[in-house]
Amino acid sequence: MVKVRVLDTTERAVGNRHATGALDLARRLPRLAIEARRIAATAAHGIHGRRQAGSGEAFWQFRAFMPGEPAHRVDWRRSARDDERYYVREREWEAAHTVWLWIDRSASMGFSSALAQAPKVDRAVVLGLALADLLVRGGERVGHIGLTNPQASRSIVDRVAEALAADKGAPADLPPPLPLAPLTEAVLISDFLTPAPRIKDAIERMAARGAGGHLVMVLDPVEETFPFEGQAVLAELEGPQTLRVGDAGSFGALVRERMAAHRDAIREACARRGWTFAVHRTDRPASEALLSLAARIAERDAGMAGARIGAGT
Repeated sequence: MVKVRVLDTTERAVGNRHATGALDLARRLPRLAIEARRIAATAAHGIHGRRQAGSGEAFWQFRAFMPGEPAHRVDWRRSARDDERYYVREREWEAAHTVWLWIDRSASMGFSSALAQAPKVDRAVVLGLALADLLVRGGERVGHIGLTNPQASRSIVDRVAEALAADKGAPADLPPPLPLAPLTEAVLISDFLTPAPRIKDAIERMAARGAGGHLVMVLDPVEETFPFEGQAVLAELEGPQTLRVGDAGSFGALVRERMAAHRDAIREACARRGWTFAVHRTDRPASEALLSLAARIAERDAGMAGARIGAGT
């Protein structure tokens, strides 16, 4: 029987002042940041930056104000014309080279089995920080949705990690579904064990103005294979429900079928908007997911650049 465990609230918590567990995420962040830098440095060979030179002074457009941004960025004159939201005045370089990260730290991300190299939340944090480091090395601006502004600082790993540690809010299972500016990209890292219609709605809203995106579904190998036999009790990590299963072997076939259908629904929702979707299992190295993700970002940007050149000829 494969052993499994679920990180408790303290171990998953970031910025919890009352956390005393030796394995709480805030205490693991320095180690995860070091691991992220190491992986990013390994992946950086052969990956080149995409940013083009420019003055960066020209007005590009207005975009919706994002949670976590400083209030002084709000354009109050433009915002006064809309009763529902605030707006930020973007310059051209801000709009053209911004990647928004979002790392899921909700309850289901605390799952880990003996087959995994790390809990899902740890792997998601490492992958997100490593990608931020890699993108900044390539000349990009990176921000975490709801926590940090986009920036091209070489200390991006520390800044995002510090923002995660300072976050006192209750972790959500999906990012705020706010429209992102055109020519920006979103990278969402989660297990996406959320009803597919909610995921589709979040993608539609974030991509409404033409932003690109990439979803990385982080799963424990047990969640895909369900290698159990005999009687079992299943517990919902996001709620109090439990389910007693008399024949786990037969039940596993249903789990695998529904998981495949769920992945297909997410993949279809991504394809509708030209977003990419990939599954990463925590029994595989984080570097594999990072290289694959970086390649998808580069491929999409090459396609966008070609489209712009074609439109201008």
